[in-house]
Amino acid sequence: VELSEQEHKVLQLICEEKTVTEIGADLSLSPRYIEGIREKLIEKVGVRNSAGLVMFAVKGGLVD
Repeated sequence: VELSEQEHKVLQLICEEKTVTEIGADLSLSPRYIEGIREKLIEKVGVRNSAGLVMFAVKGGLVD
């Protein structure tokens, strides 16, 4: 699965246990926009929730 730079940043911050609001503040984007990216990531990688995203990132070595 190929992720855009922005998707990768959002995934990294989700793995750091940041909320949608915190991620939005970090990236100067609205929480609603971040939620859309999160939903797109869930669909793109074929998981059911944020926990699935974290497992995907860890297993794939995508997080620092």
